[in-house]
Amino acid sequence: MSAQHETITPTTIWFDSEGVRCAGQLYRPPNPAGAPPLVVMCHGVGGTAARLRRQASSLAEAGFAALAIDYRGWGDSDGTPRHVLDLAGQRKDLRSAIASARRLEGVDTDRIALWGVSLGGAHVVHLASEGAAICGVIAQVPFNGFPRRIEGRGPRQTVRLLAAITRDRLRRRRGKGPHYIPMVGRPGELALVTSADAAQHVESLGAEEGAPSVIAPGGVLDMMRYRPSDLAHRLKVPLLVCVAAYDTETPPELAAQIAGRAPHGRLRSYPATHMDFYGDPDLWSRVVGDQVAFLRECFEG
Repeated sequence: MSAQHETITPTTIWFDSEGVRCAGQLYRPPNPAGAPPLVVMCHGVGGTAARLRRQASSLAEAGFAALAIDYRGWGDSDGTPRHVLDLAGQRKDLRSAIASARRLEGVDTDRIALWGVSLGGAHVVHLASEGAAICGVIAQVPFNGFPRRIEGRGPRQTVRLLAAITRDRLRRRRGKGPHYIPMVGRPGELALVTSADAAQHVESLGAEEGAPSVIAPGGVLDMMRYRPSDLAHRLKVPLLVCVAAYDTETPPELAAQIAGRAPHGRLRSYPATHMDFYGDPDLWSRVVGDQVAFLRECFEG
């Protein structure tokens, strides 16, 4: 992270989502010329707003305000039980964050764009398809359904994961606490994500950012039916989809379908893996250049 990145200290803001106090980290540009436009940012499975510091800081350096949010039960947000994969709840939190952002002082609340990564990339497309009053959407390595074959998971591991998913759903249906499994594991282990790329990335982070180590996986059944490409034709605003050519988490051929079906969709591909988008500063310096150019076009159009 550059020295300039470190000078941008976010401010914690709070917003209500169905009675739950949720947190957002607001990054403001260092020397804004007037009220800057705003980018509302949301993380993926197992992420937090803190993990988006590099991305949010870069957008602030480029002259935008950036609001990275934590879903209920994740990061700094309130809400129990913790670390539950709740797709509908996360979309409600994003809607609440946008509504709250329109009341922020010192930003141009008539110019708002959405930015999401991985599962968050699916959420921002979903909300844009509903006709949210926004200027544009960036979906970075967005989820668009599971591939037929998942790296690091054979038939035996798939059966074990399905059993854990079912157990979690049944426990919650009966009013009991969640059934947790590891967020990330090595190939062959029982975990939500078992790619070698993800395991290496998590090991390199250690305890950094307080990243969750476990997750209640019941919501994976909802993810199996979650395809934002089915809604992309409804988008009325520009959409930029950034994919990784070597992505095994959100394969580029699936993510590209979102851009292909959006009336104003654009696709950018990079020689990278899914986790490179989180941890490779050289890759990000290239990606952010494309995203900043896209956002300026959206906000000035």
